[in-house]
Amino acid sequence: MNILVTGSKGFIGKNLIAELNNRGYTDIFEFDKDTESSLLEDYCKKADFVFHLAGVNRPKDQSEFMQGNFGFTSELLNTLKKYNNTCPVMISSSIQAELDNPYGESKRAGEELLFKYSEETGAKILIYRFPNVFGKWSKPNYNSAVATFCHNVAHDLDITVNDPSVVMNLVYIDDVVKELINALEGKENKVESFCEVPVVHTRTLGEIVELIYSFKKSRKDKSVPDMSDSFIKKLYSTYLSFLPEDQFNYDLKMNVDNRGSFTEFLKTPDRGQVSVNISKPGIAKGNHWHHTKNEKFLVVSGEGVIRFRNIHSKEVIEYFVNGNKLQVVDIPTGYTHNIENLGDVDMVTVMWANESFDPDNPDTYYVEV
Repeated sequence: MNILVTGSKGFIGKNLIAELNNRGYTDIFEFDKDTESSLLEDYCKKADFVFHLAGVNRPKDQSEFMQGNFGFTSELLNTLKKYNNTCPVMISSSIQAELDNPYGESKRAGEELLFKYSEETGAKILIYRFPNVFGKWSKPNYNSAVATFCHNVAHDLDITVNDPSVVMNLVYIDDVVKELINALEGKENKVESFCEVPVVHTRTLGEIVELIYSFKKSRKDKSVPDMSDSFIKKLYSTYLSFLPEDQFNYDLKMNVDNRGSFTEFLKTPDRGQVSVNISKPGIAKGNHWHHTKNEKFLVVSGEGVIRFRNIHSKEVIEYFVNGNKLQVVDIPTGYTHNIENLGDVDMVTVMWANESFDPDNPDTYYVEV
């Protein structure tokens, strides 16, 4: 199947082409503003489907809106007609096509061209009026406010929010791409004359900015955002894509003594925390119990033993563990416990607790196993 993608180096184009490749589509004609213009003839002659994503968002001169969003659309459709190619054509429009501004007028003009083209040729057309699209590979100060905010916060630059109460409707790039591939396969989500992405998120500008700043802070307080909220999950992925390439890493505070070290890795509001414990040879750590706090231990390197004793019993239970056979050991409430390194090298244990450590209510009581 020959697929023509105009605007192939743009935000949506790059994401679409990457996923088309993932799904085994190989005959993709990529056309962008720096592509040899004569190739459009060959592409329009052979195309079985057209994704028309090329357009102008923020030109230096407002006259470029009509030239980029109407003029090239006209050229594309005329070239398809020249070769009697009535393959389906999808066009990337905008919700601003409903507004009377230069950008909206140019998008509406492109839509009207497509409606007329369909009437003349009988070709199937799919017009998507996208709201704000966000995700990886978007351009700050061009594609969306979300891209600008993510870029600026990640790079320690100021942002300007004139009215935090402004409500935004947003679609995520992966949801956009999924819908476009559905359209390619004849399963588009169409409502009356237009097609739309079925998953739309609604948030205020203030909420979005607050979330982005919390993502930046999370590297210091070791927190993980609420991934059960699909919008937060998608926005966090978008934010990470804007990290400076020399700042992917960040330090953790290692609590070091002669026994080894203990380092908090991740904290969540509702799924507890993860830490890394390193024990020197011959060292035993723990000897405490909890009322409600429970843990999971996973030794990933070295060898040792985890001992338990119900505080109302004298019987000691032992579980031998090592990094060559990964086993999770639950630490039930009411059992005092310790972990001892039986090997000749450091033993590394990944520890999960069902709640983040609260110094005002540690729920930890010293009792020897």
